[in-house]
Amino acid sequence: MIRNYTFPLQARVGNLPIDFMTFTEFQLRLRTLCAVSFSALIAVYGAHAQDKVLNLYSARHYSTDEALYTNFTKATGIKINRLEGGEDQLLQRIKSEGANSPADVFLTVDAGRLWLADQEGVFAPVQSKVLNERIPAAYRLASNTWYGLSSRARVMVVDKLKVKPGEITSYEDLADPKWKGQVCTRSGSHVYMLSLISSIIEHAGAEKAEAWAKGVVANLARQPKGGDTDQVKAVAAGECAVALSNSYYLARMIKSDKADDRTAMERVRVVWPNTNGRGVHMNVSGGGVLKYAPNRDNAIKFMEYLVSDEAQGYFANGNNEWPIVPSLKVKNAALESMGTFKPDPINMIALGKNQRLAQEIVNRVGWK
Repeated sequence: MIRNYTFPLQARVGNLPIDFMTFTEFQLRLRTLCAVSFSALIAVYGAHAQDKVLNLYSARHYSTDEALYTNFTKATGIKINRLEGGEDQLLQRIKSEGANSPADVFLTVDAGRLWLADQEGVFAPVQSKVLNERIPAAYRLASNTWYGLSSRARVMVVDKLKVKPGEITSYEDLADPKWKGQVCTRSGSHVYMLSLISSIIEHAGAEKAEAWAKGVVANLARQPKGGDTDQVKAVAAGECAVALSNSYYLARMIKSDKADDRTAMERVRVVWPNTNGRGVHMNVSGGGVLKYAPNRDNAIKFMEYLVSDEAQGYFANGNNEWPIVPSLKVKNAALESMGTFKPDPINMIALGKNQRLAQEIVNRVGWK
């Protein structure tokens, strides 16, 4: 579902407000305003691009992001009009609106989704010294069309009662027949899983990645269902011995005021996979300036703000993600309690370009 948040264009024609709208909606409004010339309305609408405003389409659904938007407005005087929805919904809307779209910036989660949006041609290159200097090359495109803004790791959780320390140390272990009937995952077609498989394709090749996926499916304790938190709770309940989860879900459960969340985390142990090899699979939340952004300068300012120390601190402390800026120190007790790890240095572009092949593998091995 797409949700609107405060989208006035701060203009009225007659007694009708001009709302934040698609061009099709705009045309329909025009037909009701017989007393006003078409040229006059276009002039009012076009003047909006000069206002201190930013129109944001966001697939990030984290309440802590409110602080980012509020502080950006306080610092710059630029008001943020926000439209939230699913990734596919928003991308389709951007494409259908085309050159008449009011959207300036698109934010989403997962490098695979950013890659897809870039392939659809919705982003515009940005020349920003700030973004290029503060964001490591592995977390942005060389074309400067999209940038990672925060990072997260895909880790494993194991049942302390079933798995001894050191018994499971890598993603590859999930396919070991030793763990038949002991693995829980969400759907293999979910973008988080597709990105993990894409990284394995990049490191080991498609043939080995498919053999791994086939082994994981053979070891499943149940049909894939639910999200990452559900997998953690299944391990804690003894339904399986090991599961995969994004790191920020675990931090949320550690900090949760719900007794069952804290009890679950006491039963499981966090494993940082492949720390003696290629490293832990990383992913990003990110975004870019849109091709037809009417407020391009404001959009660039917003993107640059998101890599400031203040904003990066909110990503870490508010949503339990890691800052994309390597020099920034994290002050989050829940993240720190999970220990240190070696991140996979793979460029995020691989998670996108290999994703179609990853989906084909998932389909072939029956990872529903």
